[in-house]
Amino acid sequence: MKKTLKLAAMALCLAPAAQAQTEVDSVAQMMQDEQAFTFTEAQLGGDDDVTDNITLISSNRNVYASQVGYRFSPVRFKYRAFGSKYNEIYINGNPVNDAERGEFRYSFVGGLNNQTRSQEAALPFEDNLFAMTGMGGSNNYNFRPSSFATGQRVSLAGANRNYTARAMYTYNSGLTEKGWAFTGSLTYRWASRGYIEGTFYNALSYFLGIEKMLSDNHSLSLVTWGNPTERGAQSASTDEMYWIANNNFYNPNWGYQDGKVRNSRIVKDFAPAALLTWDWKMDDQTKLVTSLLGKYSMYSSSRLNYNNSTNPAPDYYSLMPSYYYDVWAPFDGDRTDAGFGNWATAYEYLSASKANRQINWDRLYWANRMANVQGVDAMYYQQAYHDDQLSFSLASTLQKQLRKNQSLVAGLNLQTNKGMHYQTMEDLLGANQFRNINSYVVGTYAETDAQVQYDMNNPNQAIREGDRFGYDYNIFVNKANAWATYSIDNNRSHLFFSGRIGGTTMQREGKMRNGLAPENSFGKGKTAKFLDGGAKMGIQHELCAGNMVTMGVGYELKAPQARNAFSAPQVNNDFTTNLKNEKIFSAEVGYQLQTSWMKANLNTYLSRLTDVSEYSMAYSDIQNSFSYISLTGISKEYIGAELGVDFKLSNIFNIKLLGTISDAQYTNNSNVRYMLSDGTLDTDGNLYRDDVCMNKGMREGGTPLTAGSIDLSYHANGWYIDLIGNYYDRIYLYYSPIVRYYKDFPKDDNGNRIFSDLEQAKGKGGFMLDASIGKSIYTRKGQLSINLMLTNLLNNIKIVTGGMEQNRRDKDEEGETIRTYSFKDSPKKFYANGTNGMLMVSYKF
Repeated sequence: MKKTLKLAAMALCLAPAAQAQTEVDSVAQMMQDEQAFTFTEAQLGGDDDVTDNITLISSNRNVYASQVGYRFSPVRFKYRAFGSKYNEIYINGNPVNDAERGEFRYSFVGGLNNQTRSQEAALPFEDNLFAMTGMGGSNNYNFRPSSFATGQRVSLAGANRNYTARAMYTYNSGLTEKGWAFTGSLTYRWASRGYIEGTFYNALSYFLGIEKMLSDNHSLSLVTWGNPTERGAQSASTDEMYWIANNNFYNPNWGYQDGKVRNSRIVKDFAPAALLTWDWKMDDQTKLVTSLLGKYSMYSSSRLNYNNSTNPAPDYYSLMPSYYYDVWAPFDGDRTDAGFGNWATAYEYLSASKANRQINWDRLYWANRMANVQGVDAMYYQQAYHDDQLSFSLASTLQKQLRKNQSLVAGLNLQTNKGMHYQTMEDLLGANQFRNINSYVVGTYAETDAQVQYDMNNPNQAIREGDRFGYDYNIFVNKANAWATYSIDNNRSHLFFSGRIGGTTMQREGKMRNGLAPENSFGKGKTAKFLDGGAKMGIQHELCAGNMVTMGVGYELKAPQARNAFSAPQVNNDFTTNLKNEKIFSAEVGYQLQTSWMKANLNTYLSRLTDVSEYSMAYSDIQNSFSYISLTGISKEYIGAELGVDFKLSNIFNIKLLGTISDAQYTNNSNVRYMLSDGTLDTDGNLYRDDVCMNKGMREGGTPLTAGSIDLSYHANGWYIDLIGNYYDRIYLYYSPIVRYYKDFPKDDNGNRIFSDLEQAKGKGGFMLDASIGKSIYTRKGQLSINLMLTNLLNNIKIVTGGMEQNRRDKDEEGETIRTYSFKDSPKKFYANGTNGMLMVSYKF
């Protein structure tokens, strides 16, 4: 046995460390790029509260990481289950993650497929030239006009995804004899109806750039881009409604108005940006890169709301048959009671017509006309939540070759951000009046009391379409970060040490004096300050030719995100209690094999986080009130293994295998502080309530924790054909804190709490078959590429791609169930789209 192991080890060490595929087909690369960005445009268009937190990663040195980002995109896969705030994105060395939320919105570069192909990627324990790598990896896009491939490219695509047609044109001059480089790109994506009924898509993307080589050592580039987008969104629904509709793609956001489809959830997104970059080659061993980025992002999402009336959502829980009768309860032989009769009536109504399952716009207008007759405020209206940001950031990086095998990279990042958060009246739906008062408070306080005013400086303000109401505040965030990486190479090893130190300040400024917090809602509040930083090291050691082990370890203090820092930002300036830096420990061990016939990598990782803060909002039907919920003192653990194999059977046929098994769970019960928007006080007369959230054991939601893939890849004579089978499992839905408050659980006869029904909701996984075929044809003047990508060929529409437990309570303060309907047992879900695809034809010349 020992002799056999020795011979196997010698064979591996003597195998040549050549690339497994020396010739990369251009169509193959194009298909990878297109699939990656099809994901960002077509999969992030669901529910904003669920899908913004996506992570993607890439690496040319790691088989798993190079494929997984787009391979598992149909199920909104997160790399290592990390939230996107741990996946740091840069452009020309300038950080572009959201200053308040920490996340990167891929719509910021939506439609810029050709510009985002050039990037430097670093996995969590790889060093780079632009930052200390984040816990979830880091990517740096190169937007210099001189870096783009010279020539022109025209591309046309048809699809049955979020958009049905796309046209792209790109021009790159390359570097001229006089030292100039010009670039321009225009993309248009459109659909009158997307894959999901009731949705639409309308987006224009542009990119313009100019670069000048001032001398052999200096260059200056200026680029500007933007992606004005308007789309009708889908929202998740319950299995009960999907069953009634006999359609897993049911969308509750739309209905007919005068015979035309109208969507209530309209997302508008536009973030024009400009980036100035100066490259200075000081000498052959030293280079300085400095960039200044400015952007003004405008984001809004509309939705229906109601006032002194019933919820207009067609899948509202009280309209469901299960609200009246639990068909899963033990059968007592009696189906004649009123509950079952009401169940049958509700079912028959909802199943009789599609119109009965959609928004009844005509009824809403009729109700408002009746309100006009009575001289009262609108009963129904369409509002929009706005998240606008004005941001400037300066980044400067010095690269220094100290010796032949030693280098130092150091940088400084400065960022200032003003986040503008407000609500506007989009459509009064035929009503004549609406006042800026808090209808949730009416009942707790008299309508004449100051507490009902959203803005005491303008009491009973009349709101017209386009006016701001409800809340209006700014969040100011300033960041400074200095970092450095030292690396050393010898014959067999590469070793690096990275460290950073930073500071963050955050402050709220209220534009309205809220009646629930008259003393600390208007004007600027206190400033919170955090000093953070960390260090990490990694080593890559070659055992013998083609065999390498990698190891890394890091510890970091990370300032909390401004979005999680405030107790009730729509109401007042208060910071949440126990707000601290996140403490992050992470480690990784890996093995990599590279021969002439196989590339493989196996990585295991562990990340432990403490003092994490989170924020959410929830609605209580019992109290007719929103809750502003802050969780602090959270501990999490991420652990898992990743495998990637690219096996070359012949010069034209490869088999690629990917797999991951992981866990990502909360390891303690968190502190929770919440406030009700109806203004009720606790037993001690406080506006806030403190409790413990029983969330220990909850998993990270919205991503498969187990996933595997096999790709049969054929490439020859300009053809590239892939047949890909993917399997997904252990898909947890986002858990709801509001149903897990310690004090809300009932007590037994001895006064001890009875904890039941704490299990987190899950979604069904399964197998999905994808395919792609491409052909590259070289002409006298250019290259013609034809590419067909097909997803979910077997039409498996039972795979859950995300969702959440309902953020509603169905128990009173004593923990007694007062309705048959259970929010806990009726999570809202998204299901995988059925068979869909994209056909693209492009010509480069």
